[in-house]
Amino acid sequence: MLGRKQEINLQLTELLDSALLAFCLWFGHFLRSEVVPVFMPEVEQIPPLEKFYWVIAVVAPFMPIVLESRGFYSNIHHKTVGRSVWQLVEGLVIIGVAVAFCVVFFKWSVESRAVVVFSVTLGALSLLLRESWQREALRRRMASGKGRERVIIAGEKEDMAAFLAGMGAEQWAGIDVFDQIDIMRRPVSDLVAALHEHSVSRVLFAAQHVHFSKIEEAVQACETEGVEAWIAADFFQTAIARPTFDMLGGRLMLVFHTTPQASWELLCKAVVDRVGAFVLLLLSLPFWFVAMAGIRLSSRGPVFFRQERAGHYGKPFIMWKFRTMHLDAESRRSELEAHNEMDGPVFKITNDPRIFAFGRWLRRTSIDELPQLINVLRGDMSLVGPRPLPVYEIQRIEKHAQRRRLSVKPGLTCLWQVTGRNGIKNFEEWVALDLKYIDNWSFWLDLKILAQTLPAVIRGSGAS
Repeated sequence: MLGRKQEINLQLTELLDSALLAFCLWFGHFLRSEVVPVFMPEVEQIPPLEKFYWVIAVVAPFMPIVLESRGFYSNIHHKTVGRSVWQLVEGLVIIGVAVAFCVVFFKWSVESRAVVVFSVTLGALSLLLRESWQREALRRRMASGKGRERVIIAGEKEDMAAFLAGMGAEQWAGIDVFDQIDIMRRPVSDLVAALHEHSVSRVLFAAQHVHFSKIEEAVQACETEGVEAWIAADFFQTAIARPTFDMLGGRLMLVFHTTPQASWELLCKAVVDRVGAFVLLLLSLPFWFVAMAGIRLSSRGPVFFRQERAGHYGKPFIMWKFRTMHLDAESRRSELEAHNEMDGPVFKITNDPRIFAFGRWLRRTSIDELPQLINVLRGDMSLVGPRPLPVYEIQRIEKHAQRRRLSVKPGLTCLWQVTGRNGIKNFEEWVALDLKYIDNWSFWLDLKILAQTLPAVIRGSGAS
């Protein structure tokens, strides 16, 4: 029950859940169309099931994928029912948004709210019951010891102890450790003898403090015996980076990453960025006309302000904004440096005298940021991500760890944007929020930040 087997079992579970959800959607329609009229003859008839096929096509295959991203299929042995219910609610909200998107933009209609209520209730109960059954089956399997894979642990004594201590209940349910071989003190021939004696299917190497030559010799012995060798890749200790494996030119590469990996969630983020930016641009066009007219009437100079900002991994790009400052703003910056209220490389002051009156209103309402939707459409920015700083401010960053905020695309809004903005005067606090976003990123977190942005803009929280 390790690696590929767990992945196959997960995929089978997701297929089962897809079938359960499709059945519940069918049964919900059956209840509303056939059962309810028996008890309520005056109720209105609903369209046939064919009208609901598109809902089934959206919900049944994609709901398990969303649930996997919310951790619904992880750690079921110790997970509480309350946690499972909350993960289901999160998944239903995301799928609900997808269904609403289809209704608004594709004009597909949900013909009966009762069918939705029946189906959601039945689907949630079915998934909870399936999980409960799976949890009990896992516990019974652990208690009986049947079907476990026979393995040997090899490595250094303390490494093996730490490896075994880190094993979870689900892992113990799938393996049976028949022997532990300290290859630092015992010859590899002892490992070979143990392979013969116990007829194991694989050897797990906990070899953080073992010389590579010893590991190579032991792995070659396993290769000769036709026994799989699994090496725990924790011989490099990192504080933040998470290790994964990838392929490059046919070579297996151990990858340490501190940013979100390529995934369906990231793909969804990219799609939402482009579609969302396009929709927001169309909806905000009246504000563009107001901003352009106001700038023309209240200040001489161009409507738009363009500046070189640091993008993904520091790559420069031209960011667009509505101009809110007088034309001599950059030349006057040096005389205002003494009034800077933000420590570190960033320059910010309250009631900046370089901002003209209408520009101050544009900033307070965040309308000045709307042209950055063009940057999102171009792929330079995302809807959610750390705010992009001017290139010259990035060059003044002294702490290398703070540059990690550049490891993801900059965004139109971020945690800093919805938690006070200019109320935060400490650059380290600002960066800490950005790194918190990067380390805990999920598509769900992006949706929450987007949902919090509109109230923050309406309140004008920290804007100036």
